[in-house]
Amino acid sequence: MAVAMASSCSNFGLYSNLRAMEKQSNPRVSSFLCSFGLDPLQLSCINPKKSLSSSMSTFIPKASPSTAVEGGSSQETEDVVPTPIVIIDQDSDEDATIVEITFGDRLGALLDTMHALKSLGLNVVKANVYLDASGKHNKFAITKASTGRKVDDPELLEAIRLTIINNLLEYHPESSVQLAMGAAFGVTPPKTIDLDIATHIHVYDDGPEQSLLCVETADRPGLLVDLVKIITDINITVKSGEFDTEGLLAKAKFHVSYNGKALIKPLQQVLANSLRYFLRSPSTEEASF
Repeated sequence: MAVAMASSCSNFGLYSNLRAMEKQSNPRVSSFLCSFGLDPLQLSCINPKKSLSSSMSTFIPKASPSTAVEGGSSQETEDVVPTPIVIIDQDSDEDATIVEITFGDRLGALLDTMHALKSLGLNVVKANVYLDASGKHNKFAITKASTGRKVDDPELLEAIRLTIINNLLEYHPESSVQLAMGAAFGVTPPKTIDLDIATHIHVYDDGPEQSLLCVETADRPGLLVDLVKIITDINITVKSGEFDTEGLLAKAKFHVSYNGKALIKPLQQVLANSLRYFLRSPSTEEASF
């Protein structure tokens, strides 16, 4: 899937505060000092090698199975199942987070998905639907209800992603064969992806003030938060980005910088190596370092 990235430096924010959720389930919560934009923050993040599947699922609102407003066109499960695509875009709109959902021509009005997003403290300020050769695209502009601004918290962004996928599995269980989360929540478990084959990491020069980090890997719950944690652990700032779920794969593009400048080649290599290690070894214990 082609992923369009704007070169603007719109603030991705990516502030995270996971103390309340993770201290109960993960005793290895550690603090680190990082900077998103200009202000250094003392943050508390989970161990990036741990999955968020159990913790995230505790607060993701599910659509009510009694209201089938998302039915869309009826399809036989024997048909070829299209690839579900969920795009979370922080670059194309300065004032809102753009979410786009595609599942061939099977999606309905997604009213329950919008209701579930509101349960997360979000407002859907704009919505439109368009058709092309790849199917029916449902596109939402989302802001935080408390501020009226785009979402800048990676934990909340991940909750948005998992809420959408959870509702997709609720109304279209046949999509479970195409989604990594289908192993836990779906009817038909998906195929297993070889991480060594699926993982691709590249860092490109993107002007004097930022670099472009591109990551492709097998999807799993909590991946967005893990990526941000790994990047900021080596004092690299995430300025803006886009995170896409394409079936069993996750594809991310982040504009990153170090001390307000583009990453030099040695630091690019450190970043790529750090991400590759954690993404290919998600169960490695800290004691084995």
